[in-house]
Amino acid sequence: MSETDSHPRSIVIYVDADACPVKPEVYRVAERYNIKVVLVANRPIHIPYNNHLIERITVGTGLDVADDWIAGRSRPGCIVVTADVPLAARAVAAGAVAITPKGKIFTAENVGEALATRNLMDHLRSSGQITGGPSPFTPRDRSAFLSALDLAIVRLRREGFGA
Repeated sequence: MSETDSHPRSIVIYVDADACPVKPEVYRVAERYNIKVVLVANRPIHIPYNNHLIERITVGTGLDVADDWIAGRSRPGCIVVTADVPLAARAVAAGAVAITPKGKIFTAENVGEALATRNLMDHLRSSGQITGGPSPFTPRDRSAFLSALDLAIVRLRREGFGA
């Protein structure tokens, strides 16, 4: 079954997969809840052998091609795993849940501020005022992600998705 065959009330997890550090965690949670996972990347990536719940989509190269693919399929009942704040904002606007690999859940209430902060920091970096990147990914981040993903699935099921 491909992601385009999914029922509108099903839960689907879309993963912005090129640099996602929590793919193994997504696989385990998807298996536990029997939820479809769609990994979207600009290059072929490894997926667990013979797992009917996991689909790999390789999109063309180019800026935001994977983001556009995910955003175009985001809807209520979907979970988008991404560190990309503009993609998270587009997913939330479409009614999806967006979660960072560090466990932050974006909502309609907080995604605008996150996007503004991201744009400000991007501007400061490009002007040379701030250097460096994000903090390293830690075991605590992994745990926070797992909790956030589990919480999102439970909430969606309570709302009648995936039942």
